[in-house]
Amino acid sequence: MNEEHENSNAPVTAKDRKFVEALSRGLDVLRAFSQGAVVMGNQDIARITGLPKPTVSRMTYTLTKLGYLSYSTQLEKYQLDSGVLALGYAYVSNLRVRQLAKPYLDEFARTTNTSVGLTCRDRLSMIYVENCRPAETTSLRMDVGVRLPLATTAAGRAYLAAMKDEERSHVMDALKARNPESWPELEASLQKSFAEYEKHGFCLSLGDWDRNVNAAGVPLHLQDGSLMVLTCGAPSYLVSEEKVQNQLAHQLAMLARDIERLGV
Repeated sequence: MNEEHENSNAPVTAKDRKFVEALSRGLDVLRAFSQGAVVMGNQDIARITGLPKPTVSRMTYTLTKLGYLSYSTQLEKYQLDSGVLALGYAYVSNLRVRQLAKPYLDEFARTTNTSVGLTCRDRLSMIYVENCRPAETTSLRMDVGVRLPLATTAAGRAYLAAMKDEERSHVMDALKARNPESWPELEASLQKSFAEYEKHGFCLSLGDWDRNVNAAGVPLHLQDGSLMVLTCGAPSYLVSEEKVQNQLAHQLAMLARDIERLGV
């Protein structure tokens, strides 16, 4: 596992004396539950994280004592506990951009009949922190906390397109390491998305992530310098590629600018 690039949003060098390796490993154990099953044993976690099983055993014991994991004696496996939920809820509930943007997202979802979301990056994934969709429609349902792959979704592509070159290079290296066999094709699709962003201000995923889903993504630049992405999508039988590319993506770009003008 590429610890430097794949397991962090910012690269860590071997000379970083402030970096606490034990804490990093503990968080890697928690993150494993977003990639594997809901309930896992130490061996499963060791396989996902690449950490030695004795290390994983110490981490799961400690995290259980702290209330971040719970242990099932019947299954002899672990699952996330309420401590993790409390941290996640604290982040989402205090996210000012989410609070201010929600009425705009609700209106956009209602008028376009699409699923509209606000996402942020975590390593090689995008995570929903808000999602709105018309209650009476069959648009995509993406609950808060749902993860999307970085390379094939409109949200991920838009985030990559808006990153600074050096940081994007690190993430691209991690994507290459994760997808060595399919990388030439994947890289070509990403470069096409970057060119699309330079020309139009948005990125598309037309069946690339899910062959039955068409979506657009637009970066959202916050005043504190951080980056998020607005995304909208719908099943392809409801929204055609042409409608996403020629109408919805442009509307989403205008929505992003409206939200940025709120001063978030």
